[in-house]
Amino acid sequence: MTTPADTAAARRGRPGYDRRQVLDVAVALFNEQGYDATSVAALAERLGLSKSALYHHFASKEQLLAIALETALSRLEAALDEALAREASAADRLEHVIRGAVAALTAELPSVTLLLRLRGNSPVEVAALERRRHFDQRVTGLVRNAQAEGRIRTDIDAGVATRLIFGMVNSVVEWYRPDGPVDPALLAEDVLAVALDGLRPRGGRA
Repeated sequence: MTTPADTAAARRGRPGYDRRQVLDVAVALFNEQGYDATSVAALAERLGLSKSALYHHFASKEQLLAIALETALSRLEAALDEALAREASAADRLEHVIRGAVAALTAELPSVTLLLRLRGNSPVEVAALERRRHFDQRVTGLVRNAQAEGRIRTDIDAGVATRLIFGMVNSVVEWYRPDGPVDPALLAEDVLAVALDGLRPRGGRA
């Protein structure tokens, strides 16, 4: 007897993949082999689907990339927007951004990893990199404002400080595992402690 669930699975393809599952497998393969080196044929083979079945879910490899990058960028941008909307000091807003960035990275680890490994070889990648640059510029403005408050030392350039902070945040993709022992919330506090303690004014309090 065929159930409604069986019928729905058949529409999604023989193995029963839905769009989210196809996207997850695609992003994992992009991170494993590199986006440019991953062909539609290789993706279809990994999924156990024909190319035509894959195209039933997504129009192109570029669409898969675009959706994954949107997932990463929108989560990061939302954290920044939320921080900037808070009625708080610039330094407190900066802490909120860092917590949000760590939360975004740990929650959307494959998509953020893909974002961080972009080379800018396609219009989709160039657009994503431009959004990332704009994100960094906005954070740099926040660092600069925290310096003006006296909460961040001024002998380090705001842009350099931003790169150092997010260099630490971004390095998490190389070792963090969702099924590992590190709690994401505690990880955010550890990043804050290491990243910001060295940026506090010497002899001052934040």
